[in-house]
Amino acid sequence: MAIKPYQHLLVAVDFAAGSEPVVDRALEMRDRFGARLTLLNVVEYVPSGGEYAGGAFLTEPLMAQDTELEKELLDAAVQEMDLLGERVGVPPEDRLIESGPAGRSILHVAEDLGVDLIIVGAHDRGWFSRLFGSTTQTLVAREPCDLLAVRIPKPGGEP
Repeated sequence: MAIKPYQHLLVAVDFAAGSEPVVDRALEMRDRFGARLTLLNVVEYVPSGGEYAGGAFLTEPLMAQDTELEKELLDAAVQEMDLLGERVGVPPEDRLIESGPAGRSILHVAEDLGVDLIIVGAHDRGWFSRLFGSTTQTLVAREPCDLLAVRIPKPGGEP
């Protein structure tokens, strides 16, 4: 059976300093395969009281619900996404903003769009992500398609 070239790539972007290698790799893959490229940013939220979090139900909110803060975060994400999309030549219809847990949001978008490769950044965020998991770990456990995790170097150039 012949392997088909990738046709639709989904790259998860977080606009963090040092994450350029993820976008660069996605552009390289897009150009290599002549594939469609969709950019996705996920604005994560803090669950409100009563929502399931880490094995326990919370009775008190972790943070007061502030719709103005959420709107500001989403507006900032849209602005960053538009700048990135214009810079790398991705049309507006392929620039997506979601809110919620990053791993699950990426999986849902990938499944909804029928992408055949998800591209994400991978970096060590320390003991917290090792204890509770990371977006990359979530995707590896439930990947709906191929997954490319691009290593993001630590500040100062360490791998």
